[in-house]
Amino acid sequence: MEIENAPAPLSTALAELPEVLQTPVEVALERWPDGAELPADVALLAELPRVWAMSEFASRICLRDVAALPSLADSGDLTRPYESGEYRRRLRAELAEVEAETDLHRVLRRFRSREMLRIAWRDLSGRAGLDEVLEDLSELADVLIDEALEWLYQRLCRQMGTPRDSAGNAERMIVLGMGKLGGRELNFSSDIDLIFAFPEPGFTDSDKPRANEQFFLQLGRSLIAALDQQTPDGQCFRVDMRLRPYGDSGPLAMSVPAMELYFLEQGREWERYALIKARVVAGDQVQGQALLETLSPFVYRRYLDYGALESLRSMKAMIAREVRRRRLADNVKLGRGGIREVEFIAQAFQLIRGGQEPALRERSLQPVLAYLAEQALIPAHAQHDLTEAYRYLRRIENRIQAMHDRQAHDLPTDEVDQARLVLAMGAEDWTSLREELDGWRRRVQGHFDQVFVAPQQEDEAETTDEPDFTDVWYDTVDEEAACEILMHAGFADADAASQTIQRFRDGSRVRALSEQGRTRLDRLMPMLLAAVAGGDAPDSALERLLTLLDGIVRRTAYLALLNEHPMAISQLVRLVGGSPWIARYLSLHPMLLDELLDPRTLYAPLSREALAAEVDVRMASADPDDLEQQMEILRQFKQTQVLRVAAADLAGAIPVMLVSDYLTDIAEVVLQRVITLGWRQVSMRYGEPLRADGEVADFGIIAYGKLGSLELGYGSDLDIVFLHDPVPAGTATTGEKPVEPAVFFARLAQRVIHILNTPTPGGILYEVDTRLRPSGQSGLLTTSIDALAEYQRERAWTWEHQALVRARMVVGGDDLSDRFVALRREILTRPRDRDELREEVRHMRERMRRELGSTAPNEFDLKQDRGGIADIEFMVQYGVLAGSCGYSGLLRYTDNIRLLDELERAGEFTTEQARVLADAYRHYRGMVHRLTLQEQPARVVVDSVDESRAAVAGVWGAVMEPGADENA
Repeated sequence: MEIENAPAPLSTALAELPEVLQTPVEVALERWPDGAELPADVALLAELPRVWAMSEFASRICLRDVAALPSLADSGDLTRPYESGEYRRRLRAELAEVEAETDLHRVLRRFRSREMLRIAWRDLSGRAGLDEVLEDLSELADVLIDEALEWLYQRLCRQMGTPRDSAGNAERMIVLGMGKLGGRELNFSSDIDLIFAFPEPGFTDSDKPRANEQFFLQLGRSLIAALDQQTPDGQCFRVDMRLRPYGDSGPLAMSVPAMELYFLEQGREWERYALIKARVVAGDQVQGQALLETLSPFVYRRYLDYGALESLRSMKAMIAREVRRRRLADNVKLGRGGIREVEFIAQAFQLIRGGQEPALRERSLQPVLAYLAEQALIPAHAQHDLTEAYRYLRRIENRIQAMHDRQAHDLPTDEVDQARLVLAMGAEDWTSLREELDGWRRRVQGHFDQVFVAPQQEDEAETTDEPDFTDVWYDTVDEEAACEILMHAGFADADAASQTIQRFRDGSRVRALSEQGRTRLDRLMPMLLAAVAGGDAPDSALERLLTLLDGIVRRTAYLALLNEHPMAISQLVRLVGGSPWIARYLSLHPMLLDELLDPRTLYAPLSREALAAEVDVRMASADPDDLEQQMEILRQFKQTQVLRVAAADLAGAIPVMLVSDYLTDIAEVVLQRVITLGWRQVSMRYGEPLRADGEVADFGIIAYGKLGSLELGYGSDLDIVFLHDPVPAGTATTGEKPVEPAVFFARLAQRVIHILNTPTPGGILYEVDTRLRPSGQSGLLTTSIDALAEYQRERAWTWEHQALVRARMVVGGDDLSDRFVALRREILTRPRDRDELREEVRHMRERMRRELGSTAPNEFDLKQDRGGIADIEFMVQYGVLAGSCGYSGLLRYTDNIRLLDELERAGEFTTEQARVLADAYRHYRGMVHRLTLQEQPARVVVDSVDESRAAVAGVWGAVMEPGADENA
């Protein structure tokens, strides 16, 4: 459309827009096809520039389907609220003739687009209020889910038979909507949280009966695809199933008896919280309501008890942790004073009192706030502030999401989007909008803290005149009396302990605390001192703990966390008292204090599968375009998992060899996610490199050293080499800015290294060493498998073949991995002159001893001195290089312990030699881990390892120096 020829109402409205918004609307209008109809209604025509200015999504839908806007205008749908059931009648009519599943997907998505355009238009033009908008969004979702389910159910019954219960009655699926959908308060571009259930186990009534579980699993998958799958017509909703029993590891659809049993035996406190809003949104309404009635006693306890209060405190801490872990200052949902805090106030009262007051079993938030005020559970002014703040925050949230139909909760940083939001909220400018928003958030914060910041509890124990740790902390006794208290409590140097407490108490950070922060600290310190006194080494524990507290004391949320969870205090004292390494680790990453709340998870490192599941859940919460946020999530994940390993190691809950297994699993899971992030970023810019067969070229990581041999320590670097498929010469990547494949892979490797070792507020992930790549630091950062093969065959040194003994691919596709395994086999199985090989290996080892070993006469370096770890590793590498050509079992493993077993089977070592080396290796590795936790170098008094040292040196003499005088 030529702007100059636009109708007068449209031109006038366009001219009234802020200048920064005129251009995107003009561009959209110029793309409007000549001859295509515009709304005839003058009022609607005048609204068009404003709506398009506020919502790029609205203009995009109008341009993609130029009939949509005229249809909405001519039908009057833009100017009136829908009648009850109108969504269902319209969609059912459109689905009546649909026969193929692809057509179902198309109809659902086009229906959703048309109706979302209508909802956005009515909201942004001011024709609909907030309550109508939220109700419409929720009703639209209900209808799309239910009608899609009905269509898919009928089709699947024809294919598999109708599922029936034990009495022969037909069964239908129950779909529970959670969160905003359950509360009929759905966002404009929200995920939908669903749970699938069915009445009971049984079988379908076909000639080949299928279990009901199988039927409803297939139905659930099809329903998710119908809603969530991206097609050329877009997507209906992102579907999140993680709230179901057992989360991602649980069955997609569970029978009602199994679900009832789960919540009875395993239901967790956060699941009580989630089920407050559960509602049957589709499927069998009768059976669904019966299920919710059955679960009601789990959600709403009959009386207010201590456990409920503790649950409330735990959920408060959960919110505080979420806000701390992610920078959420501009997040209107999760930030301080945001939507989540209003919801939490209402839902916390529901949890505590809902069992006694049925009126609180309401899914929508605003009626709950009204009831709380009616019952004087919150002041009337608090109810007014919270309700109005909630309505304001929900409007701003919906209008942020209506801009681009994205699930966003952060205030925009882009100038155009800021102008859109200013216009949508009727503000004068961005500054005034921020002032108004911040004003509402401050009110929410104040009421939230009034409800949840617990007052200092009075000590109900019998009071006594005997001085205690409270007197020491408050300095109400003289120094002599304080020392006497500390001495009787078990401190070896009571005077030094008293001075340490005094320095901390009088330090600048403590003196700068707010009144609330000082109150929290004063409450905490007597409990903390008592816990320290009850430990094994109170003097060292006190020094470490106060150093830790000095670093975090001004972040008073951590003080509140410790105050509300005495168990966390005892775990903190135990870990910090036992290991200065853990003390320093917690000082660097104080968010890990959250992990002390549950000893069941603290001392139980996760399996490889569980690690992968947890990191994926965490990463799913991040904006896929926010690399900084994703890097922080990975750092927090890694730090949490390493703390769990260290805690279990210190407690003796896992054997020493498993420590390295767990640390290796953590590193590999992180590397896999880092490669995914790096590839996505680089490929979005340059496209993807292709192999000669037209497939996308693979990229992987070879692990060497401790990572390759599954023997990582707490502070180990990652020795890695980047490997990729060969690509034809003269080709380029597939993107709009194509580059040579070599450039793509080099930039991908640089991006991976950046993600791994760039310091952020959360620290680094891992230090990376890539010097083991072909030609070392002078070589290319990435290597094709063909180039690596040529290098290993023609130019590699013996020490590089030694390194290959411990090498394995930890990230990469099957084809690339298979080629690397074949190359490794080829190189390691080469026939070698044993004497020549032995001399080269021995010469390299002796050089390392001279350069790296200990020079102190009574000191033994566990790694580098004669008879130490490196001697064992070099003997293993020699044995593999010498014997692989005759015994393929030496290629099976990369870790030293299992290789020693294989070397014995190959006849390279005697049974006694293999046993001696394995025992010594385990002994040394355990000592290194323990010394690391104590932040001590890997050096010990010679006498403490005489037996192991002499035994290893004896094997070295027999294997690496045959014929030499062992006494020389």
